[in-house]
Amino acid sequence: MEDCKSSGLINSSSDFKELFQIRDNSENLILSSNVPELCKTEKCMLGVDEAGRGPVLGPMVYGICYCPLDKEADVKSLGSADSKSLTEQKRETIFDSICKETSYVGWAVEVISPNTICNSMLQRQKKSLNQVSHDSAIGLIQRTLDAGANITEVYLDTVGPPEKYQEKLSLIFPQLKVTVAKKADATYPVVGAASICAKVARDCSLSVWKFREGIDLPEGTNWGSGYPNDPETKKFLINNIDPVFGYPQLVRFSWSTAEKILKEKAVEMEWESDEENDPSLKNNTSIRSFFGQKTSSSAPARKRHSFFSDRNLVSTSCLD
Repeated sequence: MEDCKSSGLINSSSDFKELFQIRDNSENLILSSNVPELCKTEKCMLGVDEAGRGPVLGPMVYGICYCPLDKEADVKSLGSADSKSLTEQKRETIFDSICKETSYVGWAVEVISPNTICNSMLQRQKKSLNQVSHDSAIGLIQRTLDAGANITEVYLDTVGPPEKYQEKLSLIFPQLKVTVAKKADATYPVVGAASICAKVARDCSLSVWKFREGIDLPEGTNWGSGYPNDPETKKFLINNIDPVFGYPQLVRFSWSTAEKILKEKAVEMEWESDEENDPSLKNNTSIRSFFGQKTSSSAPARKRHSFFSDRNLVSTSCLD
């Protein structure tokens, strides 16, 4: 995972766009401000929120914002609020203001690529979207502590049951006062500021998205909000599917909306069973038997698996 400091790199929303134009969208990215000196000595509060949890398109972005306890009103005066209640232009203006207040405000975002989300949810040991979310929030909090910020209170918008999430975080960070609440971005200014940081980063990423698969979309192509129930998003998914390779990495192919269209529009594929699911191997001999005594020469030869016989594969050496 790439980890960048924003000093001289991200000082405004336009800097986000310049960076996202040249980066690999398939990789995660963490961007953070320098820790203000005041936040190293004064007790601070930290807010956590995300943007893009539900869409079938684009990354999910987690954001944090923190400040001294007695500067909460100052953060609120910057315009901090639930990012969904603000226009895109207003969010960018507030984010630019947050970046300018380097004496008492710090922030960080983690851009979690669609590719990472899909691989996590579909790997052998599946990782739910809640787990991905929790890990990102925990990682950003820990990075901020490691960077020297004197965080004493943490406020988060809930992911799953608030009580369980709060208990989990309190066990990981027993030194912190943790508060998990629904609609925390509308209640606590630092969570609202974190929400804005996350939303601006996600919007900037999507606005300059580069299709590294070689797709050249017509100028003005509209993919809507990215949410599965958006007609424009559904239209984009239907019109931009490759019958063999499926979707570009912009799309979260683990979402049921994308899966349904793939089944309807893509070429049907057959995959050979792996050993774990192959019925012919269910009664296979325990691995311990290979380390026992050798069988007598009169014992019948063990039948070769079809994988080897079908491909005319033979042993070139034997291990005694």
